[in-house]
Amino acid sequence: GAPKPTLHYRKEVEIRTTLQELSLYFIFLINLCILTFGMVNPHMYYLNKVMSSLFLDTSVPGDERINFKSIRSITDFWKFMEGPLLEGLYWDAWYTNKMLYNLKNSSRIYYESILLGVPRVRQLKVRNNTCKIYSSFQSLMSECYDKYTSSNEDTSDFGLEQETEWKYSTPNTSSPWHWGFVGVYQNGGFIFTLSKSKSETKNKFINLRLNSWITRGTRVIFIDFSLYNANVNLFCIIRLVAEFPATGGIITSWQFYSVKLLRYVSYYDYIIASCEITFCIFLIVFTTQEAQKIREFKSAYFKSVWNWLELLLLVLCFVAVSFNIYCNIQIFLLLGELLQNTEKYSDFYFLAYWYIYYNNVIAITIFFAWIKIFKFISFNKTMSQLSSTLSRCLKDIVGFAIMFFIIFFAYAQLGFLVFGSQVDDFSTFQNAIFAQFRIVLGDFNFAGIQQANRILGPIYFITFIFFVFFVLLNMFLAIINDTYSEVKADYSVGRRPDFELGKMIKKSYNNALEKLRLKKPQKDEDNKGMKGDLAEQARREGFDENEIQSAEQMKKWKERLEKKYYSAEIQDDYQPVTQQEFRE
Repeated sequence: GAPKPTLHYRKEVEIRTTLQELSLYFIFLINLCILTFGMVNPHMYYLNKVMSSLFLDTSVPGDERINFKSIRSITDFWKFMEGPLLEGLYWDAWYTNKMLYNLKNSSRIYYESILLGVPRVRQLKVRNNTCKIYSSFQSLMSECYDKYTSSNEDTSDFGLEQETEWKYSTPNTSSPWHWGFVGVYQNGGFIFTLSKSKSETKNKFINLRLNSWITRGTRVIFIDFSLYNANVNLFCIIRLVAEFPATGGIITSWQFYSVKLLRYVSYYDYIIASCEITFCIFLIVFTTQEAQKIREFKSAYFKSVWNWLELLLLVLCFVAVSFNIYCNIQIFLLLGELLQNTEKYSDFYFLAYWYIYYNNVIAITIFFAWIKIFKFISFNKTMSQLSSTLSRCLKDIVGFAIMFFIIFFAYAQLGFLVFGSQVDDFSTFQNAIFAQFRIVLGDFNFAGIQQANRILGPIYFITFIFFVFFVLLNMFLAIINDTYSEVKADYSVGRRPDFELGKMIKKSYNNALEKLRLKKPQKDEDNKGMKGDLAEQARREGFDENEIQSAEQMKKWKERLEKKYYSAEIQDDYQPVTQQEFRE
């Protein structure tokens, strides 16, 4: 019959296969890095920073305390609309009052970014009597406006009904909903767009303010507009949000999205396009390989964690490709339509929304792509020790995690109930959980906790620090440390991975040099040198000659047993241990 493969041959095949797979994967990873970094432009941050400074930090003339971030009342809101917002949107002259261009054209913010179309202001309201008043207070209060939900929304016209801003507009099904601080808001509402003229827009604001466009039922106002900077080929989609909670007051938030919707403009963009094509080719190759593995190994394929990571990475890659295709199609279909009429609002928020999702999927994909490198590094001795440590102490960590989170969530519930109405860090149960993680890391507000409750505050803080920080975390470290010591001890007596990646590469390199006759074989010399070095080191550490000889005999006996029972070279040729070997 055919000769059985030797251990050396099997290792050579495994080395060759692993190195080929590693080389191919590194090419894929480099291509993915070029692709992802090509999507990100350093100018994105600076564009967002400039625009946020203009619209968020600029104060109302004559009242330095009022800007968009500090709005707390309806009066402050109208001051912002008629002041910083109006001045920020309309740049129709140079600083020397010299006209730069035709006023019929769009405004150029900071003289560089063109305002696309006209800005839009949108309001959502709730109906009266959407909440129930307690019977004892019904004589004092006849109106009740609940928090915003789609079922509570007011769709009836009001005020000066002949104008569009006083009439309800039905939601657009394609636009995404907005997740605010105190509610989730759908599209539609009472909408009006600003004019190309600064004076007309100011008169519009004054008219709306005098006729009470904002009412008690108002729950949120959106200010949407988009910019394009041709210098850096970036769109900046801006949304300013003012929420009117049922408790009263105003909570402001904002979104600044700098995105590159025009993908292929410069030569570098075409390099990115070639990387996208290469990415798709790699995706087809990897999918074919995994399909072959599943067909070959069947259910055994799913027992490996690395195989699950492979499948997750493939799914994320397919999702990223799908998002990319969808975004490009939508940009191709909508961009020309949005730019065609400059007198209307250009809804680029929809495009930016999906582009941001695509960017998030790509970010998660490259994260797991880097994690997959551990599959190859695990052949290294150090990484093998770490992985063995984690796998061996997994049961202990799970048991510890149950105990840890029981105590952790108990403290989170206590903190939320005791301090939730006074301290922002504990205002919700989720915030309380994050606040406790911050306490563990040393970031806490003890003064706020103590002020909220002078008795339970210090008790909560001291006991939490003691049980969680000093006891539980040190128990976790002790579990890891003890297991790592055990694994390291096992490796010190000879239990090592089947092969190490570094040694594989070095051995392949030396074999290549020997075959090219650029280097002489040094196997015997290395073995002699290694034995001599170990014996010399033992002598320096104080061991006598009898102990050294006994250790060498024990090592020889161990190697013979490993060769007889654990070597893949003679797996099929079982030979029992002789009585003479057993006596030795």
